[in-house]
Amino acid sequence: MGALYYGSSCEPVEIPDPLLAHLKMVVTTKFRRKERLTLSWVVPGAARGGRTTLWLDPSIPLRFVFDSAEAPALDSRLLRELADAANSVRGLVVELEPVEAPMEAPILAAVS
Repeated sequence: MGALYYGSSCEPVEIPDPLLAHLKMVVTTKFRRKERLTLSWVVPGAARGGRTTLWLDPSIPLRFVFDSAEAPALDSRLLRELADAANSVRGLVVELEPVEAPMEAPILAAVS
């Protein structure tokens, strides 16, 4: 399980390595272009079904920490879907569910 650290927060967002690798590619591409975006997810295990949204800006520190030393294979179809979502008004929306077995593919919520 990887981690995403944003801004001055010491509390990471836990994200499975394969999904984190895909998010890293999409977010860093946006940042290279000096573009901003939102990243939203449902809080796993929240009693009230909570959700969180981050406003990602290139001027705010962002760190991707991977559990595995090996880089996961990237799925070009998924990268396109995430990039399209990142360019939409809704932004990136992912579901972070507790993962006990290796993750085959991240879940991308419907984008409109």
